[in-house]
Amino acid sequence: MLGLQWGDEGKGKLVDVLTPGYDVIARFQGGPNAGHTLEFNNIKYIAHNIPSGIFREKSINLIGNGVVLDPVIFKKEIGEIRALGVDIGTRLLISRKAHLIMPTHRILDAASEAAKGITKIGSTLKGIGPTYMDKTGRNGMRVGDIESADFRAKYDFLTNKHMQILKQYDFEFDLKEYEKGWMEGIESIRSFPLVNGEYVINRFLREGKSVLAEGAQGSMLDIDFGSYPYVTSSNTICAGACTGLGLAPQKIGKVMGVFKAYCTRVGSGPFPTEQDNDTGIALREYGSEYGATTGRPRRCGWLDLPVLKYSIMLSGVTELLMTKSDVLTHFDTLQVCTAYRSNGKVSDELPFDILAPVEPVYTELPSWEKDLKGISRKEDLPPELLAYIAFIEKEVGVPVTYVSVGPDREQIIKIE
Repeated sequence: MLGLQWGDEGKGKLVDVLTPGYDVIARFQGGPNAGHTLEFNNIKYIAHNIPSGIFREKSINLIGNGVVLDPVIFKKEIGEIRALGVDIGTRLLISRKAHLIMPTHRILDAASEAAKGITKIGSTLKGIGPTYMDKTGRNGMRVGDIESADFRAKYDFLTNKHMQILKQYDFEFDLKEYEKGWMEGIESIRSFPLVNGEYVINRFLREGKSVLAEGAQGSMLDIDFGSYPYVTSSNTICAGACTGLGLAPQKIGKVMGVFKAYCTRVGSGPFPTEQDNDTGIALREYGSEYGATTGRPRRCGWLDLPVLKYSIMLSGVTELLMTKSDVLTHFDTLQVCTAYRSNGKVSDELPFDILAPVEPVYTELPSWEKDLKGISRKEDLPPELLAYIAFIEKEVGVPVTYVSVGPDREQIIKIE
């Protein structure tokens, strides 16, 4: 399950909805910069570290090796889930090879972002980037290290290294206060089964169990193929599921891609169809477009098909799931970007220079006046919405199999 835009597409809801058809839900990358919103039984919950299948009683949930785990946020999240009456201890496994976000990682993230001024990338300040940097620099701490006799020595060594780096910044921080909560979080992690995730996930498949791999962020934030440098620090496309769980490529079956009926983005970076006007404000308010993790208002704009086709190509997406269709009920007409115009040329390819000015080429389509929230069958969907879906399918060459008509887990319609 992948996001095909800049994140916030509604992956958490879709994973929650589809979980009854799967035995195992596995997060394969990212960390608490993710905010997967689930709504059910008059409860609204935002998952950060924990896979979105955790509220389904029969599901096994795995935090894979590609994830970076913050013990403080993990402990808080576990407490919140248990307060909702969920017996989480029987449902959650953690890969020993997942990396730990240390207190100094978060401080480094904040100090670095503050020093960039107007050139900042819009980090969530969760320590994600510095943790992945230590991972690739072969200095990182992993979950399995907490079982080691020299765990504290490893922690102190890396913390001291970070403190030396922090001397170059004019940035105030209180390490001891955060460190106390971090160590308490480590004890919370110790209370769950720590596993060799790559062996476990492949054993599940040999046993005939079905696995749904849950991605975080969106394809346009992929470290290699996203709108660099305004990206996250991991691979958010399908290939990330292989490296983030220890799966061979031939084990991948269908690839489900989630996209909004329009586009949003949090933080800095290019956004060709952004509507920095009354239309954008209306999309934000009708869609409650505020970051699930940061609370920041999202930038909003029309659907961008070149971006959608690009993401589909990179991951070999086999079916599409469209969310937030109910938001577009409030507009008389809709604009869909089908190409870009630059220097007199029209193309549907994303340019290498992401900051180069491009003019979106729009096709206008009628919206639908009918309120969608009470609809539960494809046959009752307004013809204008079905035409909107058909237009997208024709342009991108992939079927839309589900459409969301509201935030609750029940407000989704299978339309294949």
